[in-house]
Amino acid sequence: MTSQTLRRRLHHGDVNGKRHEYLETSGLEGLDEPLLGNCEHESGHSEGDTLADIWDDERKKEHFHWTLLFSQIITQWTQWFANFVVGSGALIGRLLPFHSGAQDGQTKRLLVPSLSPLQEARLKNLQQRLQVPFDGSLVEHQDALKQLWRLAYPDRDLPPLKSELWKEMGWQGSDPSTDFRGGGYISLENLIFFAKTYPDAFQNLLHKRDGSRAEWEYPFAVAGINISFMLAQMLDLQSGKPNSLAGVRFLELLSEEEMAFDNLYCVAFQMMDAQWLAKRASYMEFNDVLKSTRTQLERELALEDVSFVKDLPAYNLLQQRFSKF
Repeated sequence: MTSQTLRRRLHHGDVNGKRHEYLETSGLEGLDEPLLGNCEHESGHSEGDTLADIWDDERKKEHFHWTLLFSQIITQWTQWFANFVVGSGALIGRLLPFHSGAQDGQTKRLLVPSLSPLQEARLKNLQQRLQVPFDGSLVEHQDALKQLWRLAYPDRDLPPLKSELWKEMGWQGSDPSTDFRGGGYISLENLIFFAKTYPDAFQNLLHKRDGSRAEWEYPFAVAGINISFMLAQMLDLQSGKPNSLAGVRFLELLSEEEMAFDNLYCVAFQMMDAQWLAKRASYMEFNDVLKSTRTQLERELALEDVSFVKDLPAYNLLQQRFSKF
């Protein structure tokens, strides 16, 4: 058995490893503060409360936490687009070296090699996708939402675009279009790609089939939007040419596979759920799980023998459920 084969045998216990760990935090200021809080859940119910009253109160608290999450995402994406348009973020990154304190203070900004015409074209296409906001008034975007429902629940009737049934998929409210404020249209494309390319893994995550689950689970669809947002920041896609370590390695993947971002999204989603189970997390700890997911993904992207997304050790988590790539 080769060393490469041994390395790729990834188990849930390995997901939160600490060897050679670093965390690139550029452009991720909002995630330095808890998205969902870290305090313990407090009930505060009186003996006279009915079960329905208690449940309603808990749902309101959950709704409040997710509202805070999206308010922070809106702020971050406003800054993200500003940097992308005027290029100030890229300019500052060149003038002021960025130091990450997560790995002995080493600088993780690199000199980007020249890109091939194919890489240039694919990067430009991806950056254009990232600029498209979700617009609930567009038929194309409405149809994409309907497609996601049919992929998620093939044996159920399609509900109206505004329905309480959408909450079952993990949307914040009865109107999914209000939840794309942070992620844009690409986050919906990512969810659809995941459902079509890795249907078994998608269904397992949607229905929370694996492991011992918390009483308060992360909402599936909203978590997916956060992962799209996290990946865009981690890969430094707001720059003209990504110059973080993860971003440069991603450009190498992009030269080999056009859908590298979408495939990486599926790996990241599966990795996040594995982190969730390993940490025995609840939805109040979602922010910590997302950051540790980013750390693990950055470490795997730094491995020398990774040329395709399927070379990542965490890709095995998807392979356990579905073999198609």
